[in-house]
Amino acid sequence: LARSFVMKDYQTAIEGLNVVKGIYMEVDVDVKQLAAEAEWVLEICRQANTPLVGAVIGGRPADDDFAKYLKPFRGNRFLKGVRQVLHSPSAKAGFCLTPAFVRGVQLLGEAGLKFDLCMRPTEIGDAVKLVEACKNTQFILDHCGNGPIYAKDRTQWQRDMERLARLTNVVCKVSGIVVQARERWTADHLAPVINHTLTTFGPERVLFAGDWPVCTLKATYRQWVEALRAITRNRSAADNRKLFHDNAVRVYGLG
Repeated sequence: LARSFVMKDYQTAIEGLNVVKGIYMEVDVDVKQLAAEAEWVLEICRQANTPLVGAVIGGRPADDDFAKYLKPFRGNRFLKGVRQVLHSPSAKAGFCLTPAFVRGVQLLGEAGLKFDLCMRPTEIGDAVKLVEACKNTQFILDHCGNGPIYAKDRTQWQRDMERLARLTNVVCKVSGIVVQARERWTADHLAPVINHTLTTFGPERVLFAGDWPVCTLKATYRQWVEALRAITRNRSAADNRKLFHDNAVRVYGLG
């Protein structure tokens, strides 16, 4: 169960790590369990004693029965969108540009749902083409486009991120990249990728996500938040409020 947490406000992020709202984010669920998991998570969202207030469920846009799969969930106020992890071995390069996949993502836009892009850094160029082909669908690029934090040359990833940011129907989630960290990592290792993302997409189109519990493979939740706070300490309080709270509330419609 991965959650993209939203801070109550930036002051909360400074003073502590209290989280008041969370969005469930699918983590490459077994296809046979997609519907059952979606139903389970959406039911949790309905409960009064949980910080979970929304869900981006798993889905397979290229499947012939994708519209049928979505039908029981349409109209559910807790459903915010769909994700299919595109950096797993089963998702070959270029898969997201197949006609069936493109049509499935276009269907999400028609249904008022978003698509979270979780891709290899070398395939951000494919993301550009997909977003261009689905102009009525809102996209959220996950994990800073999985920018390689230790690469000696990030030129192609940087250029592709800049191309993607020129498209108005995509925003970027600042999350996930700490799992690339090696032993004894510091915020300085993450800073080049994060700063390029923040600068390229601008303060209105970036949103923090905890990527918990996946982030705990390399860092505690607190360590990840504090590293990001250190990287953004010279940015304005207003921009940090947008990053840690306001943009996620707006993009995912958390109210």
